[in-house]
Amino acid sequence: MFCSTGPCPGPTSMPISLYNSLTRRTEPFTPLDPDCVTMYLCGPTVYNYVHIGNARGPVVFDVLVRLLRRHYPQVRYARNITDVDDKINAAAQQQGVPIGDITERFAQAYREDMAGLGVQPPDIEPHATTHIQPIIAMINRLIDSGHAYAAEGHVLFDVSSYPDYGRLSGRDTEELLAGARIEVAPYKRSPGDFVLWKPSTPELPGWDSPWGRGRPGWHIECSAMSAAHLGETIDIHAGGVDLLFPHHENEVAQSTCAHGGKTFARWWMHNGMLTFDGRKMSKSLGNVLLVHELLKLHSPEALRLRLLSGHYRQPLDWSDAAITQAASTLDGWYRVLRDLADVELPAGELPVPATVEAALCDDLNTPQALAELSVLADAARQSGTPEAKAALLGGGAALGLLQQDPEIWFRQGGDEVDAALVEDLLQQRQAARAARDFARADAIRDQLAAMHVMIEDGPQGTRWSIDKS
Repeated sequence: MFCSTGPCPGPTSMPISLYNSLTRRTEPFTPLDPDCVTMYLCGPTVYNYVHIGNARGPVVFDVLVRLLRRHYPQVRYARNITDVDDKINAAAQQQGVPIGDITERFAQAYREDMAGLGVQPPDIEPHATTHIQPIIAMINRLIDSGHAYAAEGHVLFDVSSYPDYGRLSGRDTEELLAGARIEVAPYKRSPGDFVLWKPSTPELPGWDSPWGRGRPGWHIECSAMSAAHLGETIDIHAGGVDLLFPHHENEVAQSTCAHGGKTFARWWMHNGMLTFDGRKMSKSLGNVLLVHELLKLHSPEALRLRLLSGHYRQPLDWSDAAITQAASTLDGWYRVLRDLADVELPAGELPVPATVEAALCDDLNTPQALAELSVLADAARQSGTPEAKAALLGGGAALGLLQQDPEIWFRQGGDEVDAALVEDLLQQRQAARAARDFARADAIRDQLAAMHVMIEDGPQGTRWSIDKS
């Protein structure tokens, strides 16, 4: 029902090991169905543009999905859209527009931002509002099995009915409750009970249900969407470490109880948070950097490289200097590829070098994979062989890097530069040098520099690029 075998071969001989937040150890990865891996990533709540911290998970887990697709016949990868939420309601009311205007606009903006960062689209993009009936059905099962109760138009999950509550985050229930911001409502049996369904006033979105017109709670949405598209037990559930509690803890509880005790997710993977110049990225500090704006200011590949430069489970600091360094690294790799532009690649698909693959198979060790990519670039620079060029490109593709024509890379950021004028000035400079009119040749170089155009004389002739500094 959920998977069908694709045309790809079975798993490669190189094993994959992944850290499991549930067991707190790195374990050899084996999917429930060897013919199909199922994976779910918590997606955005679409009420505004996302910041760069929100992009780390989609980028690093994009690399994981690429890895899994090389090892297994099929991967069913779902990344949801949360399009019913109080933050969406508030944004719509503030702007005086229908809620659908907000969600459609920012869902599309999110897709464009992720595509800009080289993130491949998921196989499935479920929206919460199109899964209301599965959500209601799951809530009914929880009520019937004694794990949830209705009260004053709300339905709440009874945390005391699930003894393993807190296992994922590794803390006991009392500690979890003490550290959580929980609204103590009179209709709750216990302060820790969380909302599965809540009533909607006339101006808010709502759907008919056995408990009155209302809307789902955030946590139940992901459980219902995951089950609808991937089955009751999935291989991997991923997201930011900030979702560990309460969101993922609550997902485990309600999914396990709704499905008769079945395991919800066999692997839980969490990416670390971003800091900005050593400080937590937050709206209150005014240091939130929107992907939408960063893509206008920097090379998208440089942004992606920075997001992959630290191990996904660790915090990662974001700074202008770090982006400049990422762009410089890419300059070096693209310079090798530009020098090898006339070298024809061997026939067939680009290989992923074993050193890069081994790093990624070791709990998605992207820093090591990037280090191996630098080794491959040095080897390609020295040997200049088709095989060395293919290895560099194949290693880059595994990370979603080196996807552009080198000439386009070096000329990006120069939208206001007239390429035809640059080429004409280069021809004039070549003619001046041939006539030994070096003063004229130097004047043309200075004119190009004023246009933020750098030129480089080499065996292949004179090439130009945009000065990004």
